[in-house]
Amino acid sequence: MGEPLRTPSLSLVWATLLLCSCSLIELSHADLMPSLEILPMQEVQRKPVGKSLILTCRPTVPEPALVADLQWKDNMNNTILPKPPNYDPLYDSKGNRRKATGRNQPPMYTETLPGESLALMISSLTVEMGGKYYCTASYANTEILETSVTITTYVAITWTNAPENQYPTLGQDYVVMCEVKADPNPTIDWLRNGDPIRTGDKYVVQTHGLLIHDVQETDEGIYTCRAAVIDTGELLERTIRVEVFIQPVIVHLPPTLEAIEGKPFAANCTATGKPVPEISWIRDATQLNVATADRFQVNPQTGLVTINSVREDDYGTYTCLAKNKAGVVDQKTKLNVLVRPAIYELYNVTGGRTKEIAITCRAKGRPAPAITFRRWGTQEEYSPGVQVDDERIVLERYFDEDRGESSGTLRIANAERTDDGLYQCIARNKGADAYKTGHITVEFGPDFSQMKDLPPVFTWDQRKANLSCLAMGIPNATIEWHWNGRKIKELYDTNLKIVGTGPRSDLIVHPVTRQYYSAYKCIATNIHGTAEHDMQLKEARVPEFVSAAVPRQLTATTITFDIRGPPTELGLPILAFSVQYKEALNPDWSTAYNRSWSPDSPYIVEGLRPQTEYSFRFAARNQVGLGNWGVNQKQSTPRRSAPEEPKPLHNPVQHDKEEPVVVSPYSDHFELRWGVPADNGEPIDRYQIKYCPGMKISGAWTELENSCNTVNVVETTSYEMTDLNGNTYYRIELKAHNAIGYSSPASIIMKTTRGIDVIQVAERQVLSSAAIVGIAVGGVLLLLLIVDLLCCITVHMGVMAAMCRKAKRSPSEIDDEAKLGSLYGWRFPLPYCSGQLVKEPPPSPLPLPPPVKLGGSPMTSPLDEKEPLRTPTGSIKQNSTIEFDGRFVHSRSGEIIGKNSAV
Repeated sequence: MGEPLRTPSLSLVWATLLLCSCSLIELSHADLMPSLEILPMQEVQRKPVGKSLILTCRPTVPEPALVADLQWKDNMNNTILPKPPNYDPLYDSKGNRRKATGRNQPPMYTETLPGESLALMISSLTVEMGGKYYCTASYANTEILETSVTITTYVAITWTNAPENQYPTLGQDYVVMCEVKADPNPTIDWLRNGDPIRTGDKYVVQTHGLLIHDVQETDEGIYTCRAAVIDTGELLERTIRVEVFIQPVIVHLPPTLEAIEGKPFAANCTATGKPVPEISWIRDATQLNVATADRFQVNPQTGLVTINSVREDDYGTYTCLAKNKAGVVDQKTKLNVLVRPAIYELYNVTGGRTKEIAITCRAKGRPAPAITFRRWGTQEEYSPGVQVDDERIVLERYFDEDRGESSGTLRIANAERTDDGLYQCIARNKGADAYKTGHITVEFGPDFSQMKDLPPVFTWDQRKANLSCLAMGIPNATIEWHWNGRKIKELYDTNLKIVGTGPRSDLIVHPVTRQYYSAYKCIATNIHGTAEHDMQLKEARVPEFVSAAVPRQLTATTITFDIRGPPTELGLPILAFSVQYKEALNPDWSTAYNRSWSPDSPYIVEGLRPQTEYSFRFAARNQVGLGNWGVNQKQSTPRRSAPEEPKPLHNPVQHDKEEPVVVSPYSDHFELRWGVPADNGEPIDRYQIKYCPGMKISGAWTELENSCNTVNVVETTSYEMTDLNGNTYYRIELKAHNAIGYSSPASIIMKTTRGIDVIQVAERQVLSSAAIVGIAVGGVLLLLLIVDLLCCITVHMGVMAAMCRKAKRSPSEIDDEAKLGSLYGWRFPLPYCSGQLVKEPPPSPLPLPPPVKLGGSPMTSPLDEKEPLRTPTGSIKQNSTIEFDGRFVHSRSGEIIGKNSAV
């Protein structure tokens, strides 16, 4: 029963399903009615002007293949054509609009898209393109399909003039530009650094921008220009950076500049501004930027202009131009080219004495140099106008600044001979100095003033004489000689010869007879006058007798004379004095000794014998010869004696009435120097120096006890005293010694300078090891000496005994020694050996060295004084000449000839 029931149910289901599917097919065919749709699907498309737009028309049909004539029509119901196959694009690859060529893409066109859709392409919307656009087509050639869309345009916010960086100028009103284009019109407001700006005294919002009154640097910042369109809800902001610029200001440019011709030059034109201005230099004469010229360099940042080598034609006016984005400023300066002076005219001039003489110097330079003069060899320059120290001299100066020339004239009125000479012209300006030397010659008549004081001319023995005549004069003078009122050249005398006719002329006279010893006249002539000068020719003779010869100083071996010569004539001086001397017992003058001296030397006769009488006679010599002997006298020499007192070679200082004092330049030492005195027949063997510190008490010299020092020196004429006290007076005594004895003492007071005081701290005396050893050795030697002495006295043996035997002498020898007072008698006193004491103690306890001959005659004993002096061969027997040159005495042997003798 169950099976029959299941079969009908299945059939019913399948029938139901078939009925439903048929119903669905009928319903789908009813929805696919042919139509066109436009994408985007909004019926009104609101788009901004200038934007591009694409609208797609797509058929919605059951059979797309049956759609035909699908096309777009514009707002004027004109069919919009497809894009042409060949066209030039309106924009290049960089987005720049290209020129129209006739083949440019149309403003709108259609383009078939995949899927049988047709797109409307609008490259850039314009206001005129607003309106309704249609898309039409035919379907199955029986049904016309059509749809439309409305395009509404508006102008979007566009920044037409709103630069992002704007630069107002300090101190000026400025509008921050923000010009906006939009349709509908937008509203504009401003913000500064994020804060809204309200219209007031400082800011004013205008339609085309923001006005800022009196811009200051504090107005810099970020400004925002905000535009809004309420209808469209569009809002757009423009950020503008405002930076305040400052106009250039030239802060340093001297009104005048100075450059030196031929040298480099640099000048600064300093300017400030924001941004940093660029500086250029313009030469006004040519309106040329000097940066492009040769020799010029310009640094546009610093304004430094340099010229490698300035030329004179660089002179002129220059403009410094400072420029930046805020403005341009200029300033002028004048360049003066300092042309170093050049003297182009200076001539030597000649004028007569007592006349006016003018010397002119012309120079050029820029600025025109100032001209002056000075005498050659001096530094003093003449000042413009009349000279204060000499009203005869006037300096005139003229200047021509335009030509850069000047002149100077030195006028000398009533010219004198002293005005003759070299004059230096000096042209001076700021560039340098120029020098040139000219000569002023002052002419004058002949003049013999330089010959007025000349002595006569002397000659003798018919020797030829030269009478020289020199006439000063400009121009040179012509000279004639006259004798006895007649022209010599007309006498034709062979004994008178004229050499030269001017300005110097010599008359050679051969005086064969006495008539030629007379006066001669020299006459000089030039264009300014004539002058005469008399010259005397005289016969020269030997000098007359010596007036006097007086002995001034006598020693045992020397005599010093004071000689007074005979009268002399000007031009014939005494050249020498001569002496002949011999022993008075010798009657023969032919064997006499001869000696000569120059007139200014000491007249000393040396090498004489002690205790001997001599005969002397004197004569004078001139150019002619030796005069007659005269002033005969006899003079005896004294016996041998102690030396003369030595003379210290120091210059003491006299203070009021105090005794003269020699001041030492040192505080602890002093060098004593002295001259060698006369030895009086015995050679000096030593000098004794004694110096004692002391002081004056009540005007009397008082020596400090036990502080004197005595030393003997030989073979020297100086001694250095050491270990002296500073700021202390010393009395120094100096004595010379020979075999006879000591001279009288020479005494001086010497003071040392103040030294550094040294404070010595007393310390306990401690003997050193060396002192102890010395004392021990001395003790041993003393013990040996005592033992030897005892042996000598008791048994006559030992070292002293041997010395005693050698030293024993006869009484006659001792007597002779006592008589002679010989030095050797007390040289080795041995009282213990001879058995007797020396009656007189020796002058010195020390053994003395053998006598040393320091000078003078050979050393002899008093017993030898009666014997004739032994004369070395070829010494005194020869004639000799003594000359004194002011410092030294020179002795020459040979013929006696006067000094500078012309004989």
